[in-house]
Amino acid sequence: MSEQPLITVTDVARTKVVQIRDRDEHPERLALKLAVTGEGQGRYEVAMSLELLEEAGPQDLVQWHDDLPIVVQSDSIDKLRGSTLDLQGDLETGGIVLENPNRPEPPASPAADLDIGDADLSGEIPQRIQQLLEQHINPQIAAHGGRADLVAFEEGTAYLRLGGGCQGCGMAQVTLRQGIEKALMQGVPEVAQVVDVTDHASGTNPYYESAKK
Repeated sequence: MSEQPLITVTDVARTKVVQIRDRDEHPERLALKLAVTGEGQGRYEVAMSLELLEEAGPQDLVQWHDDLPIVVQSDSIDKLRGSTLDLQGDLETGGIVLENPNRPEPPASPAADLDIGDADLSGEIPQRIQQLLEQHINPQIAAHGGRADLVAFEEGTAYLRLGGGCQGCGMAQVTLRQGIEKALMQGVPEVAQVVDVTDHASGTNPYYESAKK
């Protein structure tokens, strides 16, 4: 069984790249180079350019598609593995697109460096937050079997853990942003934002369920 190529290239995409490459005076010396240049909106940003094949680095991956060499920069190999190079639109006016199944690691939670187990909740502001939660917010979300608990307050950020029906709930973020956060910011002006530190993956009985695939 032949080894699966790092990058799959559709016939129309290869034809389009070759058409562009052949405009050069020495097309046989050129390769299509792919390199991850950054991250944006939860995806890798990829630069595609025609470069001299002889300038490929010793750790770069060179993959041939008929007479078209594709060079994947060494530090981008794992980030582009399994991608497909395709053409969006027709051959005359369409553009080359890279469909990449890989995604960057999500940014760390704002609470990642906060030891919430040792958080001091005895101050005036945490006490006011907890009072608002217990007297106004939790009675409302209790109708859905949920509750919210303050686990830390630091520099204007209230860190909450959602429990009951809110843990693992597909609507938890809507409840947090449109209900709990607004109520806390209005009732306790010192609260600038609310961060959910709930382990939603372990929720077992959400009031609302995410759509099943």
